[in-house]
Order: sequence, then C-alpha cells, then structure tokens
Amino acid sequence: MGFARTYSVALVGITGHLVEVEADISAALPGFVLLGLPDTALSESKDRVRSGAKNTGLPLPQRKLTVNLTPATLPKRGSGFDLAMVVAALQAEGELEPSGSTVFLGEVGLDGSLRAIPGVLPAVKAAVDAGHHRVVVPADNAEEAALVMGAEVSSFGCLAEVFTAFGAKEAGKLRHPAQSRSTANPKDTPEQALRPDMADIAGQSEGRLALEIAAAGGHHILFNGPPGSGKTMLAERLTSILPQLDDEAAMQVTALHSLCSTGSPRKELIRTPPFEAPHHTASSPAILGGGSGIPRPGSVSKAHRGVLFLDEAPEFRRQVLDSLRQPLESGQVVIDRAVASATYPARFQLVMASNPCPCGMNVGRGLDCTCTSRERRSYFGKLSGPLLDRIDLQLTVPKVTAAELAGAGSNESSESIRQRVTAARLAQAERLRAFGLLTNADTNGKILRGPLRLDAHLTGELSSAIDRGNLTARGFDRVLRTAWTLADLDGASNPTKDHIDLALYFRDLGKEKLEHQ
Repeated sequence: MGFARTYSVALVGITGHLVEVEADISAALPGFVLLGLPDTALSESKDRVRSGAKNTGLPLPQRKLTVNLTPATLPKRGSGFDLAMVVAALQAEGELEPSGSTVFLGEVGLDGSLRAIPGVLPAVKAAVDAGHHRVVVPADNAEEAALVMGAEVSSFGCLAEVFTAFGAKEAGKLRHPAQSRSTANPKDTPEQALRPDMADIAGQSEGRLALEIAAAGGHHILFNGPPGSGKTMLAERLTSILPQLDDEAAMQVTALHSLCSTGSPRKELIRTPPFEAPHHTASSPAILGGGSGIPRPGSVSKAHRGVLFLDEAPEFRRQVLDSLRQPLESGQVVIDRAVASATYPARFQLVMASNPCPCGMNVGRGLDCTCTSRERRSYFGKLSGPLLDRIDLQLTVPKVTAAELAGAGSNESSESIRQRVTAARLAQAERLRAFGLLTNADTNGKILRGPLRLDAHLTGELSSAIDRGNLTARGFDRVLRTAWTLADLDGASNPTKDHIDLALYFRDLGKEKLEHQ
C-alpha cells in the first residue's frame, strides 16, 4: 500500500492554479474514487486512465485507489489531469520513480496515447510562476508550451514513453499505441494570399481618415450608411493598420486563444491584433462569456488587444449591446456563476456598422425608403445613449460614386498608414508613460483636466456644448482624447483648435456647424 503526489494545473478563467494530485492505495475492495470538485469530463478520467494504463502494459492496481485533487474547494474541469492521475497512481504502487515537482498536463487515450489539450500556454505559465519549471505535455502541445520563458518542457506521444522516462521497472514490455495519430492539424493554416488592404477601398476619404484616427489612438468607431457603401470593408481593414502586438500583449492574446482553441495548438505567439465579428443573433454569454460550470471567454475577450466588429449593430438585442458598456470602460469582464467567478481581459476596439433604417434606403431625400418613422426610431433605439456616448468617432459613410469605384486601388496602402499610426502610438506612449498608459483612449478625465489640461480658449466650444446639453462629461473627455490623437498624427506637441474642431466633427456634434462655415 502506498501514497504518491504529482502536480497539475487548474484554469479558472485565464488564471492557472497549481493542483496537487494525491494518489492513495489501500487494502479494500477494488475501486477508483476521485475527489476535488471534478466536472463531468474530469470524472470520466477514471475510465480513460485505467484503460490507457492497461493497454500500455502497466495496469493500475486492483485495489482501492483514491485520487484527491487539492485544493479540494477549487473547481476543476477538463481532461488535462489524466496524465498526472495515472502517474501518481503508479508511483503509489511503486511502479514508477517519484517525479518531484514536475507538472503533468495531458489527456490519455484508451490506447495509451497522449492527446493535446486546450489552455496549455496559461497552464504552463502558471506552473512556472509557482516555481515548478519542469513540465510534461503531449507531443502536440510541445511547441506551445515552449513559448513560456523558463519552462523546461518534456513532451511525449504516449504513456509508454512517459513511463520509460520515469523509471518503469519493465520498460521493455510496455506497449505503444498501434498508430500514433496527432490530434493537431498536419500543417499550419496557410497565410491568405490576399490580405485586406486599405488600398482596396474605393473613395471614402472620411472613412479612411476616421479609421486611421481610431487605429492611432485606440478609439471606438461607428459607421452609418446605406448598404454597399463599404462599412464592412472599412471595418475589416482596421487590423491591417494596427501595430503588431508587443510581448506582453501577444502572450495575453495567445493564452486566451489557447484556452478557446479546439484545433491545432499554437506554435508561436499571436502578433497580429485579433478580429472578432460575431453574428447579430449572438447571445450575451457568447459575447461576454459564460456557460455552465466555470465561465468560458466570449467574443469581447477573444478580441482583446484587437477589434470587435458588430455588423448590423441595431439588429443585435439591446441587452447584448448594453452589456458592452462595462468592459468598454474597465477593459475586463467579470463573470460570476454559482460554481466559480472568472475574470477575463477585454480591452478591445469596438467597431459598429449600421444602416440608416431597416430597409437601408433612407438616404438623401429618402424617397425609396419603405420604413415608417416608428420603425426607424425602434431600429436606432437599440443603440442606447449611454453606449453611443462611449463611441469616440461616429460618421456617415456615403454611397460610392462611379468615378471613385473606377479609381479603386490607387489609394494609400495599409503599410504606409501603419507607419504613421506606429509613430503616433510611440508619441503617446512616451507622453503617457508617467501614468502607466499606452494610448490616448486609455486616458481619463483626471489626466486630461490635470497634467494634460488645455487652455480655455481651445476648449470653449466643448464647454458650450456641455452647457447646451449636447455633450456629456464623458463625451468632453472623449473629444479631447481624439484631439490628442490628431495632434500625434500631425506630429504636434499639443492639440490645436483645428484638432478639437475635427474631433468634435467626428463626434457627430459639430458637423452641421463646420459644413456651413
């Protein structure tokens, strides 16, 4: 009779917690008891590991086996504990040598093969942060696990290889799976031959400028216009002019996508800002995250450090749209469930597109529009005032003329625009370093009305808009953020009156005034 201990990692949200996997063998009726708040997939591990060990040639003892996952109060899910459980059980029987502080991650197949699991990157990072640097993972997860600095990764394709590495007494008699099949795709997804580029857009000079401002300062944007005017095309090209992610952001984004992955494990850090475009029928849990048991990340977290695009935004349920207000301000989403509470990062740029009315024909004199005034009010009523108040740039996208369409392809490329955006980002990062911020969109009123306060003669029009009730205090700050971004794009040390007027114009408040000047 014996006792042994191995280690694994439980993920609650994107945060990993080190778990001690204790195995005890006692002289009682044969059985397998699993303790420690396992979910359904984890409870099924008992049958997986028993069959996997038997088919490898080193069966689990035919006595009472008790496996405890500590801390017992921490919810645990998934099949990633399989490998740690089978190794602990055989160490308790004396068939394997002690593994010390090694962390085991992996799913066991009935034939003894090791299969890749999602969330390896945050799990390995949690193990290293806890001081456990040696990690054993399935072969398909090896490259993803190696992305974590300080991790000593050992990868194996089956239980026979693991047992041999940890001192199985009769290693020569162990059986390997008849056919070791990789659970990953045989090759990486090839890069698209034609990536979206700003040069593809016909006309839309205002839309292109607004997109450049949004990219430079991290601002949210709303496109409103008739069908076929290019709203979706503009939105899909925002990531093409955003700077590549730095090491910290790339690690966060890759960890999130590793947790959500059901396909190939990651082989390198994600450097391109992600782009998420959920369908308008998506539910609140799909957008924010949720589900039964431990909450899963939603679209707002998958779009972290990238773009969340809501096409046909008024077609989304109002409850879903209004649920975005909190993560837009805080940059994270907290999901509480009876089983556990999870916090996911959600610092994204929101891009919304809408038609002028349900039929989309309420442009110009609106003679072709078939919508009633009540239908139009109901349509735009989905976009609440508090949500729109958080959108820095709001503009109308007109129809493309034949002349503009003929000149498509002659516009400035994404690469050229990205250079200006990167220069503007560097300028604001330098200015905001003292406050621990990176972009103008992250600044708050305390900073804008304190160390970055502008002269009263520059902000007089904004103050008047507040007194007239046309601008809120939040809107005041957001206009100033946009003005600072315009100054950074122009290489100016401070915003000018022209920068503030243009920022107010894109706020959809000063257009009528400017158009009549």
